[in-house]
Amino acid sequence: MVDEITGSSLPKLVLKSSEGGNCRIPDDLLGSYTVLFFYPKDQTPGCTKEACSFRDYSDDFKRANAKVYGISADSIDSHHRFINKYELNFPLLADEDKKLAKALGVSSFLGILSRDTFLIDREGKVAKVWRKVDATKSALLCLSELASLQAK
Repeated sequence: MVDEITGSSLPKLVLKSSEGGNCRIPDDLLGSYTVLFFYPKDQTPGCTKEACSFRDYSDDFKRANAKVYGISADSIDSHHRFINKYELNFPLLADEDKKLAKALGVSSFLGILSRDTFLIDREGKVAKVWRKVDATKSALLCLSELASLQAK
């Protein structure tokens, strides 16, 4: 089933990045495929598994010319602790007001975002959506889809 936002352009937003400064969406994402994976909370078991999976497959994402960003409503300080503890090798973005999450239809329960993953094409449009994805499968689903898109 194709998600209703597939093919849509990303909204113009600015989110704080763990790399320092801001990430301008979609401007900073143009020119390569981008994975945006939303997760509930830094340093929780499922979120740690998911983030570490993206970390462990980082070379595969680089070979696929794809950027990876983890996104939650946690603060940049919380993101830095998460990155340092698990040696994450990709930026985390703080969507504290949940503007990007809302624009992409990411559900929220008691202020905690659902685990949704988006593959964004080179032009800043949503190419694929996985809702409430299994934390242990998110990275592999993205890599499989990237291989399929690049084989076309």
